[in-house]
Amino acid sequence: MNPIDQYLQEVCEISQKLDRAKLENLVEHLVRLRDRQGRLFLLGVGGSAANASHAVNDFRKIAGIECYAPTDNVSELTARTNDEGWPTVFSAWLEVSHLSERDALFILSVGGGNLEKNISPNLVAAVKLAKSRGAAVLGIVGRDGGYTAQAGDAVVIVPTVHADRVTPHAEAFQAVVWHLLVSHPKIGQNQTKWESAVAPKP
Repeated sequence: MNPIDQYLQEVCEISQKLDRAKLENLVEHLVRLRDRQGRLFLLGVGGSAANASHAVNDFRKIAGIECYAPTDNVSELTARTNDEGWPTVFSAWLEVSHLSERDALFILSVGGGNLEKNISPNLVAAVKLAKSRGAAVLGIVGRDGGYTAQAGDAVVIVPTVHADRVTPHAEAFQAVVWHLLVSHPKIGQNQTKWESAVAPKP
């Protein structure tokens, strides 16, 4: 099959396989978070860190949810990595932010963290801190979801449809899912520019 057709076919297959009940669970958690005026903390590394930054904008501007991503502050991120180590870079940031039971973590990750394989131990530490403080743990993750899926309260797993494209599919569908969330009538509060603009006359 043509590589372009193959990739787009995989996108269609993933869309059909996404767990609708888990998506609805994410919606309900976010509605309750906003109702109690809790904060949403987006965590991700690599491409997922870039997605976290974009998602923060959307959750704040479109959904009216107070939201932050520690990776947006490169000075603090690199200082903590240099002085304290990579595994605690997020949990230490969340401690200073006084993470509480009113708040929620939102993990964006290809694998969800795995201590045994030493993959994203910083995400695992952050999730453990959140659980110890009664904060909700949400996520959009790939593969089997890793520690995030094991410990999380509302986690959508991007189905694996091709072993060689787990990362691009997981990171692409992070964007698909969070845009679905901020577009949901229960969550979206403010129209974006193009949707609110008057259509030009022919």
